[in-house]
Amino acid sequence: MHESIDREVMLPGHGGHRRLGIVGGGQLASMTAAAARRLGCDVLVLERYAFSPASHLAGDNTIGNWDDPDVLRAFASHVDVLTIENEFVDVDALAAVEAAGGAVFPTPATLRLIQDKCIQKSTLVAAGLPVPAFQPVDSVDALKAALATFGLPAVLKARRNGYDGKGNVTIRAMSEVDAAWATLGGGERGLYLEAFCPFTRELATMVTRGRDGQMVVYPIVETIQRDHICHQVLAPAAISGAVAARAAAMATAAITAIDGVGSFGVEMFETADGAVLINELAPRVHNSGHYTIEACACSQFENHVRAMFAWPLGSPAMIAPAAVMVNMLGSGAGSGEPRGLTEALAVPGAHVHVYGKAKSGRGRKMGHVTAVGPTIEN
Repeated sequence: MHESIDREVMLPGHGGHRRLGIVGGGQLASMTAAAARRLGCDVLVLERYAFSPASHLAGDNTIGNWDDPDVLRAFASHVDVLTIENEFVDVDALAAVEAAGGAVFPTPATLRLIQDKCIQKSTLVAAGLPVPAFQPVDSVDALKAALATFGLPAVLKARRNGYDGKGNVTIRAMSEVDAAWATLGGGERGLYLEAFCPFTRELATMVTRGRDGQMVVYPIVETIQRDHICHQVLAPAAISGAVAARAAAMATAAITAIDGVGSFGVEMFETADGAVLINELAPRVHNSGHYTIEACACSQFENHVRAMFAWPLGSPAMIAPAAVMVNMLGSGAGSGEPRGLTEALAVPGAHVHVYGKAKSGRGRKMGHVTAVGPTIEN
């Protein structure tokens, strides 16, 4: 199915406006679209279903399968630049757009280095960057052998399509091996084992890299995770200047290694001795950077749009000493309408973002709240 709804699709450059195409219509697309519209861009969204969070901000919504090269090429023919809001889009379909002369960022070549986590980590290692020890496993016997090398606990992960705790299982005893293998669909999808990192903090940053290689790095933040889902982001992280500088340097080296264009999330671990290891990269705007909307001179979303059109990048500097972002997570199946909105809006300095999703689910990100102030505590 491929149809345009609500509005007439116009050709690139119509009315002198730059036209940004976003594959995926979730909250990341919505916040990117809001930034793009402030810069005078027209925004088109390709999503598999109508009434996505980004649909009300798009000049046109196209409903179709983004993994179909024909659908993607047709959609791309109406925009100046094509970008993604998730890393699960079929790379071969994006490559077909690029081969037809379309501008796609991040490029398919970059995404090929990121989508498969084993390839991603191998790329980082080749660039001289530290990551937790890892090994692909293609059978239960291979998993057991890897566990004998890494020790317990260790984390079994899907090589592709894992996020927010989906695709990860921590193995704490050999008796859990068979269940972990079955839970992640071992034998039917690629898996790898990663040594458990005894971190003291989980860190993250956003890096935006332009088409000319220019880069800006946002402050290093601490992320508070529960069950592999981000609950809070504290900006800046309470770390030494030396650790912050090392983490920032590693993040820029990582995005350079994959030749990234746009805003990228870089997740890291800090250990007790002050060492920093890269956990993984996200080739898109990222939850750990949502605080930048209110707390930074130029948000991760605006800088992503700037990078798409080869415009100068804005300052990532914070405009307040501290910021805290709290995710609004679903507690179970139900309506997407938030509870407590009136009370939240009554809190001075609280910036509430409701994503407009129709349905809630346990752990599903339904919105976020950001507060800025003189300290993390205040």
